[in-house]
Amino acid sequence: MGKKDKINPESPYGEPAEFDPSFNGPIKKRGCTDIICCVLFLVVLLGYIAVGIVAWLYGDPRHVLFPRNSTGWYCGTGPNKDRPTLLYFDIVKCATSVNVMATALNGFQCPTTQVCVAKCPTNFSAVGPLAYAQQPAEVFNQNLCAPSVNLSDIGLSVKEIVEKDLCPFYTIPTIAVLGRCLPDIKVLGQIPPEFSNVPGLPTAVSDTVNLIKNGTGDILNGFNARDVGVRIFEDFASSWPWILLGLVIAMVLSMLFLLLLRFTASVMVWVLIVAVLSTGAYGIWHCYWEYDRYKTQAASITDVGFTTDFNVYLQVQETWLAFLIILCVVEAILILILIFLRSRILIAIALIRESSKAIGVMMYTLLYPLITFVLLLVCVAYWGATALYLATSGEPIYKVVALNSSMSDCQSINGTMKCDPQTFNASDYQSCPSAACIFVKYNDEGTFQRTLFNLQIYNAVAFLWCVNFVIALGQCTLAGAFASYYWALSKPDDIPMFPLSAAFMRTLRYHIGSLAFGALILTLVQVARVILEYIDHKTRMAQNPVARFILCCMKCCLWCLEKFIKFLNRNAYIMIAIYGKNFCTSARNAFSLLMRNIIRAVVIDKVADMLLFFGKLLVVGGIGVLSFFFFSGRIPLPGNTFQTETLNYYWMPIITVVFGSYLIAHGFFSVYNMCVDTLFLCFLEDLERNDGSLQKPYFMSKNLMKILNKSNKTPKKGKKK
Repeated sequence: MGKKDKINPESPYGEPAEFDPSFNGPIKKRGCTDIICCVLFLVVLLGYIAVGIVAWLYGDPRHVLFPRNSTGWYCGTGPNKDRPTLLYFDIVKCATSVNVMATALNGFQCPTTQVCVAKCPTNFSAVGPLAYAQQPAEVFNQNLCAPSVNLSDIGLSVKEIVEKDLCPFYTIPTIAVLGRCLPDIKVLGQIPPEFSNVPGLPTAVSDTVNLIKNGTGDILNGFNARDVGVRIFEDFASSWPWILLGLVIAMVLSMLFLLLLRFTASVMVWVLIVAVLSTGAYGIWHCYWEYDRYKTQAASITDVGFTTDFNVYLQVQETWLAFLIILCVVEAILILILIFLRSRILIAIALIRESSKAIGVMMYTLLYPLITFVLLLVCVAYWGATALYLATSGEPIYKVVALNSSMSDCQSINGTMKCDPQTFNASDYQSCPSAACIFVKYNDEGTFQRTLFNLQIYNAVAFLWCVNFVIALGQCTLAGAFASYYWALSKPDDIPMFPLSAAFMRTLRYHIGSLAFGALILTLVQVARVILEYIDHKTRMAQNPVARFILCCMKCCLWCLEKFIKFLNRNAYIMIAIYGKNFCTSARNAFSLLMRNIIRAVVIDKVADMLLFFGKLLVVGGIGVLSFFFFSGRIPLPGNTFQTETLNYYWMPIITVVFGSYLIAHGFFSVYNMCVDTLFLCFLEDLERNDGSLQKPYFMSKNLMKILNKSNKTPKKGKKK
């Protein structure tokens, strides 16, 4: 080895790897690792499945997907399939008792009759004095009355219908919002004069319009969920081929960028370095120019004192002098780092080029993120469905409520008596004609209901563990494939057949426990962060500055710990893929190997991160700008194959393309980043194991050996690439 590559045998980070004549890549003969954690993970998965089954048996997502009428039937399904919207007879009672949105959207019924209707009423109407002498069919709209009422064949008068709250006493213009008929703020104030003096008409129709506006205006003003959804769907229906084309372009650009790094990595790295140094030089010049500009000004920093207006400090000479000194120091440090670490930067460039070559040989590795994405999608879908079913597992509770509590005979009905809306008979309450069976809440009593919160916690923790395991599985699989490439003496001739599938099968067969172990450690830290965020949210109003500072420090420490564990796990999975040892041994070996080469590790990590960030910026930014000019109509197409004027919201396809491009670029670059990390660890092991002799030839590329002034003393079999 060269002088700068010698390993200190007394290093506190362990002894260097020893030469093994039988080692030529990921070890084939290996045993199962971390069996206890594997069994624990499988038990948790079985419990997770059991929780999902219990949630599916007892839950009913219709509680949140469909509104209920007063009789307990769902709107939009079953007998009310053609009646998808819920109508409140007296919406004012919702607005005056509880906020209408909090009441309606959370499923809690207002103290008024609700019925399922096919279409929300869009006009003003009221039962006037002359209407009491008419027939019910001439006064009420059958489609807006309770399902038990048949206006053409009924023995009740208009007065009795009003007292029993079987049909709405009045209607106002409403619109459908999330399955509920809520006031249309745009026309609510335009009350016809003939309805202003109707006896018995709630004053809210005229005087409490502002109350309803305050309760619903922020959500309803200019917003119609169904119309917006239909328009967005129309935009996607007309533009989906072009959205798909944009995503294909993003995929092609990402692939080309990774492959071109093989030939342009050195140029791009030095261009980015020069750009950073040039930016710093410009900053130094600008600070000196501002410093010279305010040289004649009499005011100094002591004259300004303390102020919250930062612009005042920018008009003081000392401020620009401080900026000038800081930038000069930073620029000098960067130049010194560049001078002393230029050889490490060359190694980083060579490894990046070698990674591009490895991906070029094994192009199918770029498709593996699709498998990870599908598995993550399954985890998210299962977690969401389980959480929804658990949240809706309680049986609805109904109680007898007086809809017209102003009547003296209804004072005794205080909503404490339970009832069944399917069998409720209002004739049992002759003294209170307005008595009704109204939904109050979902049952939260009983052993099962008391454990719902614990089941939700189990659902969340198991979800995090599964997600981290899926990510670990992808990292270990890719590491095994890329390690097979590096340790092939003659590339690509000595690369084993199907290295990616072989690495995947090895990981599933032997190392589920190790991956679960690493995922569990990361999950525990993430759970601690969630708990700390919850505590911070609940106690924010009662915190003093000292408490806020302590919580901020704790959150910062946990964030740093999570980043460190992700870094350690990533390198541990690489060692597991190569040597097949348990998690703790692999993590220790990886950490020791990196610490013995800490400067190289930092340089290569930062150079790779800089290149990949530049690549993401290039792909996402370029596709975003292109999609903006296209969908906004600034780039016309010949033949008018696509008219951008037909789009209702042209920003929706743009957002979709940009978000999809980011996911595609992130998927491709994550594979590339894993390739760089794997080849780097293999490179360090190669330096420690071998010396270029006949018995110990280097496995690294000729370019890397040239940078390190090394060579294999005798030619190897096959053409070296």
